[in-house]
Amino acid sequence: MVDTIDTLVRSAIAAAQGAGDLPAFEVADLGLERPADSSHGDWTSTVALRSAKAAHMAPRKIAEAIVANLPASDAVERAEVAGPGFVNLYLSAAAGNEVFRTVREQGADFGRSHLGDGTKVQVEFVSANPVGPLHIGHGRWAALGDSLSRVLEHAGYTVEREYYVNDHGNQMNIFGNSVAERYLQLADIMAARGLDAHAAHEALIADWQAFVDDEADEHPETHPYMDAFRNKLGADSYGGDYIIDLAAHFMEVDGTRWVDADASERMLSFRERGYKLMLDDIRHTCSDMRTEFDVWFSERSLYEKDASGTSAVDRAFARLRDQGYLFEKDGALWFRSTDFGDDKDRVLVKENGEYTYFASDVAYHWNKYERVDHVIDVWGADHHGYIARVRAVTDALGYEGKFEVLLGQLVNLLRNGQPVKMSKRKGTMVPLRELLDEVGADAARFTLVSKSSNQMIDFDIEAVKRQDNTNPVYYVQYAHARICSILRRAAGVTDAEAQELGMDAVALRACPLDCDLSVLTEPSEAALARKLGEFGELVEGCARDRAPFRLTHYAQELAGDFHAFYTVCQVLPSEGRPVDAAVSQARLAVCDAVRRVLALTLSLVGVSAPARM
Repeated sequence: MVDTIDTLVRSAIAAAQGAGDLPAFEVADLGLERPADSSHGDWTSTVALRSAKAAHMAPRKIAEAIVANLPASDAVERAEVAGPGFVNLYLSAAAGNEVFRTVREQGADFGRSHLGDGTKVQVEFVSANPVGPLHIGHGRWAALGDSLSRVLEHAGYTVEREYYVNDHGNQMNIFGNSVAERYLQLADIMAARGLDAHAAHEALIADWQAFVDDEADEHPETHPYMDAFRNKLGADSYGGDYIIDLAAHFMEVDGTRWVDADASERMLSFRERGYKLMLDDIRHTCSDMRTEFDVWFSERSLYEKDASGTSAVDRAFARLRDQGYLFEKDGALWFRSTDFGDDKDRVLVKENGEYTYFASDVAYHWNKYERVDHVIDVWGADHHGYIARVRAVTDALGYEGKFEVLLGQLVNLLRNGQPVKMSKRKGTMVPLRELLDEVGADAARFTLVSKSSNQMIDFDIEAVKRQDNTNPVYYVQYAHARICSILRRAAGVTDAEAQELGMDAVALRACPLDCDLSVLTEPSEAALARKLGEFGELVEGCARDRAPFRLTHYAQELAGDFHAFYTVCQVLPSEGRPVDAAVSQARLAVCDAVRRVLALTLSLVGVSAPARM
């Protein structure tokens, strides 16, 4: 419809210029948009305001000339000039209703656009260190990154989803040492108390729980092993109970063979095997969150030498050196990031020869641009200070304007309005997997993507689980299921038959594609047509602004408009309440179109659309 309106307004301008009502001037953008208030039309154009300077005329005079010369069209019922020069256009009922047929014909392709024009975009998100399970914050990045990827694809981009595995660096050794120390503690408990591995595991978990419960550390006698663990490894440790679980797993598999082994060999064995187990857990959790990645990129690969004896890091450094952006000072290697607006230059290789975390980022982001045209990184808000240095590198490598970062704010985890206690020092957290088990992927994803990434989210477990209209995801899914029920009744099929046929086939049995839509004249029907007509622009806006959260709001609004329609418009005849057959079929088409767009909207945020609830 926007193309039709565009053509009509341009034709009106050309006709007005040909008739001498308007002087010659170029028109690039008509400024077409949907007014927030439907009383101002279905579409409005600000072209008169935009062209006043070029035309040397008052905007309202230009608008009047456009309206006077607007070609007759079945699509537009009338056009009016409003305010200082807005051209408001009102669609005919037939044109407005046609969106119901369009939705049914296009199905899951409804609202697709060529905005991206095939541009290959990489969205890198979650990318948690593989030294522990994912938590709810990672869940937000998963929901945001995957939903954004789905929206970009619908808007015509080619998307690559990537998880960067931070499997290189000191945190991996800390992880290995943490597991090794817990393993030795298990062996000590087994020997000192005569317990088997399972009982020793329970004893060590009890010790950890006593430490967690002892918030002020007033009773160290109740958690001696946790205190010994912290005293030995200090801050260089991971203190969560999952480390104990990993150590117990290795005790079950290997027995006590590692007790008297070389400490380095013990650490390396537990580090490598534990890392793979944790990465498998992360993969499975992401999959349960309906988040799949095209690429799992290992940081270690950046340091592997190829046949020429150089690594990706070496080659990235060489490129920057050739461009004059590297220098040595105080025995360290530096990048001139201040040349690109950073507040200070950044160290790549320390005086002792150790690579910084930033060294990996240099090579990694160069690798990205060898594969894609544009990069979007989804980071936590605590990484805000890191943006300038990475952008400096991408600019230095020749990819100015092709790197962006979405920062996500924190998630406050609540239960019945009360904060769920978590402590980094105590090693306590709620794993995302446990949260998914309790609330489900649908409720989790809808809630975690329901706000702009720059806003904090209060995730109340009990509210998210609630199955009533106060829960937004339930409200939307119920609208979809309600429509499916209506269509099944209209088609005369059972639930089992509908499941076998599929709801699209059921809907076609209930009402054909070519049913007469001109009988739809109620305001609530027009409101639904208008809402469905907004979908394509909505998707483009979500893609352009990196804002998939708007889809959750749209879904709730569409569900609300449907419920309002169903309250005042009888769809199926019932005893004592007949309804014209043509009107019934047209309203079934309305129901089916709404069903399809609700399902499509939910799919773009990774949420299912149940046919029954």
